[in-house]
Amino acid sequence: MFQPDLFTQDVVAKGDDLAADIATLRVAKARKASSPALADDEYLDLPAVLERLARISSRPRYTFMVLNLIARAAGGSNSAGPYVEDKGRAVPVRDWLSNALLPMAQRDARRRAVVDQVRRDLTCKGLLPPNQDAAERLIADEVRERLLHSGRTNVSRAVSDLVRAGLIHRHYQGYRVDHCNRGAQREAVYTITPAVHAALGKNC
Repeated sequence: MFQPDLFTQDVVAKGDDLAADIATLRVAKARKASSPALADDEYLDLPAVLERLARISSRPRYTFMVLNLIARAAGGSNSAGPYVEDKGRAVPVRDWLSNALLPMAQRDARRRAVVDQVRRDLTCKGLLPPNQDAAERLIADEVRERLLHSGRTNVSRAVSDLVRAGLIHRHYQGYRVDHCNRGAQREAVYTITPAVHAALGKNC
């Protein structure tokens, strides 16, 4: 049996750009066009999911974590989004995923680099208050915001890998019209295929 190595292919995604259950016929067609059915999906198991991610994603371990979190957000259904309840608040599913994965972005070396950059930026702009405690709070808030922004980008790229792998479908649900593209205040909805749902040990 092929055992993919999920620990050697991860690379840090770069770039600061970016950013339920009912879909229209246009969305369904777009899903079919963007994620053609892959052979043997009916018999997909967990090793096959991992193998497919190892082939398609440059960050298979991270992408698999995103898939598991989407399944957790979906609960007993197959779809997560457009919002997830978090401490009594309705949070867009992509933001919820970014928050859940924030500890991954706070690894010591990377966080220190971000802290140093934020401190330099705020000092150059003259925005650091003279009080040291207040300055550290401001730095911490800005570091968290930058890490979340980067996290949203990474989540979007991981979801795109999952879509290419045929493991989930993505569409955007709006107030009036669902669509396959973001815009017009539409938020993402992620739908796990039944075969993947079963492979993850979820009850369909």
